[in-house]
Amino acid sequence: MLVDVRPGHLINACMSTEVSGMIECQPGARLWGPDDEDSVWHAAIDLFLLNNGNAYDALACLFGIRNHFGFRPLAESRGFPSDASEGLQTEYAAYGGSPDTHGTTWITWAELASTDWRETDSSGTRSRESVAGNETHWGPVWSVMRTLSELHGAEHVRLVTWFH
Repeated sequence: MLVDVRPGHLINACMSTEVSGMIECQPGARLWGPDDEDSVWHAAIDLFLLNNGNAYDALACLFGIRNHFGFRPLAESRGFPSDASEGLQTEYAAYGGSPDTHGTTWITWAELASTDWRETDSSGTRSRESVAGNETHWGPVWSVMRTLSELHGAEHVRLVTWFH
């Protein structure tokens, strides 16, 4: 829907926020330690293949995006990781990188695994579990991250997301 905000100017009033991202893991870190030269991050799977939703309550709960629900975000505005894998860097650049994205952040499986999923938004009506838990469209993402963490360690698996 186009809305006239000033004489002679139309804007799209139905602007939406889309989430993109990738799961990465650091396989060598468990074997040789995170500071070893062979312990680099590797792109594991594109978020697009696992999660086709952008429910705003989940984005607010997880990343602080469109957070009019009043969640305490788990990973808000951390930026793009300086040690990102080549695959992630390539994918991020395909979206135009920084100028065309906003709200770039990341979270490890260790952080997600230690989250209190019963915590609610400011109204007390939505829990983290109900908006972004295993039974939501985020479930497949958590399943892949959980499996990779069993192989490589929870601190060595992360989800990097950006919004456009």
